[in-house]
Amino acid sequence: MNTAQHPTPDAPRDLVGIGIGPFNLSLAALADPLTGLDAVFYDQRPAFHWHPGLLIDGARVQVPFLADLVTLADPASPWTFLNHLRARERLFPFYFAERFHIERTEYDAYCRWVADNLPSLRFHHQVDAVRWNPERALFEVDYTQLDADGEAEALGRTHTRNVVLGVGTEPHIPDPLRPLVDDPTVPVIHAADYLAHRDTLLTAGHVTVIGTGQSGAETFLDLLRHRPAGREKLHWLGRTEAFAPMEYSRLGLEHFTPDYTRYFHGLAEPVRDRLVAAQWQLHKGIDTDTTTAIHDELYRRTLDGGWPDTTLTPGVHVRTAGRIATTRVELHLEHAQQKTRTRLTTDAVVLATGYRERPLGRVLAGLDPYMRRDSRERPRIDDRFRLVLDPSVTGSVYVQNAETHTHGVGAPDLGLAAWRSATILNDLTAQQPYPLPGRTAFTTFGLQNGQPQIPSARHHRTLTPLVDGI
Repeated sequence: MNTAQHPTPDAPRDLVGIGIGPFNLSLAALADPLTGLDAVFYDQRPAFHWHPGLLIDGARVQVPFLADLVTLADPASPWTFLNHLRARERLFPFYFAERFHIERTEYDAYCRWVADNLPSLRFHHQVDAVRWNPERALFEVDYTQLDADGEAEALGRTHTRNVVLGVGTEPHIPDPLRPLVDDPTVPVIHAADYLAHRDTLLTAGHVTVIGTGQSGAETFLDLLRHRPAGREKLHWLGRTEAFAPMEYSRLGLEHFTPDYTRYFHGLAEPVRDRLVAAQWQLHKGIDTDTTTAIHDELYRRTLDGGWPDTTLTPGVHVRTAGRIATTRVELHLEHAQQKTRTRLTTDAVVLATGYRERPLGRVLAGLDPYMRRDSRERPRIDDRFRLVLDPSVTGSVYVQNAETHTHGVGAPDLGLAAWRSATILNDLTAQQPYPLPGRTAFTTFGLQNGQPQIPSARHHRTLTPLVDGI
């Protein structure tokens, strides 16, 4: 465990992390044993909690437990999921359970165990601005320290040689429904807040779930299981043309390897944009276990000869929406293939409409003069996960889960967290504290000089101990 103390209040740090989600938590865990690295991570929340509104009983993480915070970069780390089980005396029960995919509640508990034990994390700290100080050749990070109620308690400033952004994503609300979500008298919520409103939704007369991805499926299944047979009164709809399964073939999963990430980064910007849009089924479909459970539950409700009072309609989008009286919602729907329109009146709406990368503009406004952007005004990000800045900026700003446009569908995937964190630390230290494999996929992505581009099967690096200072 890294017990190095910050030398003096005015001494610059080596790294300041902004946001403590799974990705920056991974980076903090892998940085912990590097005794020469002075790092601190800030988050405005009071503690770590991973998607608390979607910790539905039985819902599982869609990557294997080996895709924890550290294992795929350092399986000997004290912060592995298996070591978490050992510390909780649960290793043998897990062994006999034979679970390759763990429940979300268990992944959340694991991450909270890591967060509770890492000394570099600072919760109740809201980062307000990041600037480059050319005189000192350092970044200035302004923050507000919050009290237990989330109110401002003190202001502070940290100087650092490098910054890593891990501010995560935020719930996406379609424009036609935004006024209803903003109105507290109307029962329209995002799935991110599902569990907080679950009791109200279970007693509502009719509930509509919008969104045909994994969170929509899990929400629909949970509601279905807890509403009476024959009186379910559930409608599930979404824009995709089918309740499509997620791509989970072995070779399909190789799109979530470092090999593919490097290949994708080397493509032209227009090609990357077309690919991201076309590859939605790699990460936005529904896993087969969930679709099977939904069908099984619907089938069970036909055993007495009737049909459940449910409607499942893909290929539909919401054109407009409004209130009826004070408690009901009217949705104006259009079917993409039929070009037909209709209205749906419902008592509650759950928006399983996904998440979007949080805009970086507020925090990084002070760096805007130095940032290089692409043709769509998005930040350019190099192959080592650094913002492309003016050469006069000698420090680095790394990004985590804000680089889908440059690195592809693997950017938000938990399975690449440890590899990306190790890549960042290797670059940051100018050493190789975490040797990484040269080849990670059987698939050869792309051609080079008219021949297949084949990564080296073996790529050895010498592990050099990190000395104090970088």
